[in-house]
Amino acid sequence: MASHQADLGPQSPANVCGVASAPPSLSDHHPDQQRRQPSDSLRRPSPQAPAEPPPWLPKHSDQAQTAADSVDALLDKTRAIVRLFQCHCCSIPYTSAYTLPCGRSICKRCLPRTHARNSITYPASPVRLEAFECPFDDCDKQHVLDDCSLDVIVNKTAAIFVDAIKLARSEALALHLLTHVAVQDAWRLAGLSSLRQSGMAPKTVAGGRLLATWTLAEAGELDYGAELVHRHVPVPGAPQEPDAYDAQTLAALQKAMRNEMDCQICYGLFIDPLTTGCGHTFCRSCLHRVLDHSRCCPVCRRALSINPLLKRSSCPSNYFISNLVETFWSTELKSRKALLAAEAALRQTELNLPLFVCTLAFPYMPTFLHIFEPRYRLMIRRALEGDRTFGMVLPKPQRRSGDAHFCELGTLLRIVNAQFYPDGRSLIETVGLSRFRVVRYGLLDGYTVAKTERVDDVSVEEEEALEATEVGYDADLDTAGNANLVVLDQGGQDAHDNDSDSKTLHSGGEPLAATDSLLHRPSTTRREGRPLTIEDLNMMSTESLICFAKDFVRRMGQQSARWMTDRMLAIYGECPDDPIVFPWWFASTLPVKEYEKYRLLATSSVRERFKICALWILEIQRSHWSRSLQDCVIL
Repeated sequence: MASHQADLGPQSPANVCGVASAPPSLSDHHPDQQRRQPSDSLRRPSPQAPAEPPPWLPKHSDQAQTAADSVDALLDKTRAIVRLFQCHCCSIPYTSAYTLPCGRSICKRCLPRTHARNSITYPASPVRLEAFECPFDDCDKQHVLDDCSLDVIVNKTAAIFVDAIKLARSEALALHLLTHVAVQDAWRLAGLSSLRQSGMAPKTVAGGRLLATWTLAEAGELDYGAELVHRHVPVPGAPQEPDAYDAQTLAALQKAMRNEMDCQICYGLFIDPLTTGCGHTFCRSCLHRVLDHSRCCPVCRRALSINPLLKRSSCPSNYFISNLVETFWSTELKSRKALLAAEAALRQTELNLPLFVCTLAFPYMPTFLHIFEPRYRLMIRRALEGDRTFGMVLPKPQRRSGDAHFCELGTLLRIVNAQFYPDGRSLIETVGLSRFRVVRYGLLDGYTVAKTERVDDVSVEEEEALEATEVGYDADLDTAGNANLVVLDQGGQDAHDNDSDSKTLHSGGEPLAATDSLLHRPSTTRREGRPLTIEDLNMMSTESLICFAKDFVRRMGQQSARWMTDRMLAIYGECPDDPIVFPWWFASTLPVKEYEKYRLLATSSVRERFKICALWILEIQRSHWSRSLQDCVIL
């Protein structure tokens, strides 16, 4: 950072900064982000006739006036406020701001160049083939452009700020309000001596501290991390000091921006704001509840690839909005947090999910139940009267007194059909919705009720990172189920394959499709076909694991395996193409012990589940189960 001498002596008229060059237009924003014209909400509040909010706006009135931070306190934060609106990369106030998955925002023009990712095979979406290195040092991740978007809230508030600055500048020029400003020497701020005297010379800028700081940032003369020294220029006959006009500007900004700080789900002030890949922002807890029912954005209905658990480690909060709320409305934020904490404490005492301790169930898969015990008749009747959901958990023997009589992981089921018999028994059809972990449990009228927490997969970004870390092989199967392994060399040139081999890799005499992920690899080394090992599974690409499992099902179908009966296929359907659904279908149809299948419920990625499925296949092939499986009868 360049060092500067803070000389605030008198300046010549030629060194007075009036209106800086106009910032770039926001016309290329999302339709929701179009810059608004300066409105009455940004006008100076008149002490004789305070403006009344329109009747259709949320009533913040008294609560907002008592909760709003002191404008005098905001005057001391002018540099921090302007820094919030500066891009970390170019130091210019935001234009077409994009928010990254790490929660930080940068201008669209500052987005880094993308590069092809050769180690990712799942999901094989074209929009996820390229990524860029995050420009923030504390992130150190690769982001996919499809996970980034124009941030609606950031761009709206930036437009409001620009409108307020335009109004303040015109008034400051009319009243001849001036401020001397200079960039502080970074070396002296750190307590070190400096011999450098380069950098921006002190200037006299129109307006007070806020307007002067923004003017320098707008002109590209204020580095993101730089600090300033201000001194007001006395103006004879001025009706007010520059600080008074800054206070009025901040008060107008506080009022105008407040309408943009409400979550569109709870209609309250943002708490722990989280921005989705489509650019919309919600409270973390609100979005969590939405994702329990749908994986789409509640505003634009775009499918989200975000981790439904919304862990802060993988889904950080929006840095800009979090700091803006903390700066302008910290008192109201504290009140909201206290209220939500009280509600959360009340919910902690609730055991609200009934549990059926019976069998193993999986997401997306049907489960049929014959209800005859009186306690479960009551439970099912109450479920039908409510939201038609209950939990299914696998029973387990109690090793000592006080142990739970069921496994901690289960599946949330929804009743889709119920048939009642005259004697009170019923036959119900359910479908799996999601997984959960039992946190606490108790008894209610004879059946178990529990407090649970949802178990979900990692985000697509984390899934890709997991594969990139582990992958070492790609594989293609021959007709006997053996693997032609391809050792992936990420960094060098291919020592064994010639051009024709790298374009056509054979499996049982047939070439792979031209779209196969291997064609995107920078380097490969072929190995002869041999049986797969557990070590191979851990290093195979996700796409190869998927093909390995699906090929096994295809071969078993050709051999008319008895476990693939018409009755089983009528219940669970044909082999699904969706990699998310396949492991649950495979576990439902394959005659494997339930406690072995139970391992799937604890997984957090598609890759983990396919590795378990592939392990079952290896055990079947090694133990010569194929023949016995063909002869077994599934009742």
